[in-house]
Amino acid sequence: MTDRPTILLIAPTFYDVSYSINPWMDPAAWARDPRGMHRQARASFDALHAALTAAGFAVEVAEGAPGQPDMVFPANAAVVLDGKAVLARFRYPQRRGEEAPFAAIFEALRARGLLDSVTTLREGCYQEGAGDCIWDAQRGHFWAGFGPRSSREAADAMAAQFGQEVVALELATEQSYHLDVCFCPLAGGEVLYYPPAFSAAALRLLHARVPAALRIEATEEDLRHFSVNAVNLDDQVVMTRTTAHLRGELGRRGYRLHEVDLSPYMLSGGGAYCMTLRLDRTSTPARRAVAA
Repeated sequence: MTDRPTILLIAPTFYDVSYSINPWMDPAAWARDPRGMHRQARASFDALHAALTAAGFAVEVAEGAPGQPDMVFPANAAVVLDGKAVLARFRYPQRRGEEAPFAAIFEALRARGLLDSVTTLREGCYQEGAGDCIWDAQRGHFWAGFGPRSSREAADAMAAQFGQEVVALELATEQSYHLDVCFCPLAGGEVLYYPPAFSAAALRLLHARVPAALRIEATEEDLRHFSVNAVNLDDQVVMTRTTAHLRGELGRRGYRLHEVDLSPYMLSGGGAYCMTLRLDRTSTPARRAVAA
């Protein structure tokens, strides 16, 4: 056990890019040099592990399962809050094989005392984990994406499971197939987001809850770099190698960046947040830990 914030990674032993279920996935690029790409993926994973440790996390690493390459993205595996894990239900058949091995991983975490309970949603209620249900510690509610992967009813199911408010945001493009690709709440109360990813109704909801001074608009270039898909702890941000725009914007707001080359995982449509899952989030009010 540890007093440090705890985050889960899945080792890239079985990672590859062999199918395409989002616009970013590029099996052809992987197939040109699979051994070299796998070496790069291992090096990127090790660099991410080091960056998370430097940012203040305790890191748990679990093994994936053969034939389930996208298990390296545990953000999609569950939503965790107050010691309770609610396991994902995947929309695409290519990822449904992850459900059983992830259930075993979470049961093992529960047995070790890192979780208190593990539960599931009813079959057919598509909900793809913390990638589509993101806890906003400053506002004390979840933001839930729906459309490409998770269903609208999943937002209501999460509200019932956790007894917390869930604000549902409709995703309007296939590029931003999960909320975490285009949306990131930060410790200082800011929200980093890519406006074109959302429907007009979702933008109205977001703007009503987040004042303009706290909204950081990402550019298309930021999205392509998977820079919105970031991990934040207090004033530390772990992300893919980012743009001058975001480096400057976040720096001015007091954030310290840990940039990692995650290009092998970007070939599958994932960045730093996709590759992690916080296990220790609580619903107690968060302190502001970023200098004004």
